[in-house]
Amino acid sequence: MKFKFDEEELKAISEIQSKVEDNSKQMDDIVNNIIYPYTKDLDKYVLFIKDCLADGQNPPTDAELDDFVMNLSTYIYFASGMCEQLGIRDDIAKAVYKEMYHSVRSDIDGGTVADKNSLAELEAQKENVVSIAYSRAYKIVKAKVESAQELLSSCKKVLSRRMSEAELTRMGGSGR
Repeated sequence: MKFKFDEEELKAISEIQSKVEDNSKQMDDIVNNIIYPYTKDLDKYVLFIKDCLADGQNPPTDAELDDFVMNLSTYIYFASGMCEQLGIRDDIAKAVYKEMYHSVRSDIDGGTVADKNSLAELEAQKENVVSIAYSRAYKIVKAKVESAQELLSSCKKVLSRRMSEAELTRMGGSGR
């Protein structure tokens, strides 16, 4: 399917894109302010590991991998608990939105069902934005915890492989 827009339509599309970008930036700021206290320590440590891995000439030592495994486990433990706390806030934000929506909708006299729904959605828009923000924040924190668990698993595998290689080297050297 080919789209062919005239100059006026392209301008309208550009304005819509700009509005989406502006609102997305605001929502990103809201969500980032929510998740920061929950993930700041884990984020800092994962960035530290990333920096250590960036030096391809000097791979992490066994001692560093041990530290990665122990520290990541600790950060994941706390972030997982905080993720569940954030889940509670997500549930409450949804309940606040629904409460506002239904309260407004029940106060509307007359009109069609669609009119009542539209007015209720409009009046509860701020509560809906907060609900969306907490929902996204919960999903982001959960994804970060899952990614950190994957990183932890990778560190364990590398450490295990190195231990096996060292054991083979030691056994091979003692048989001579």
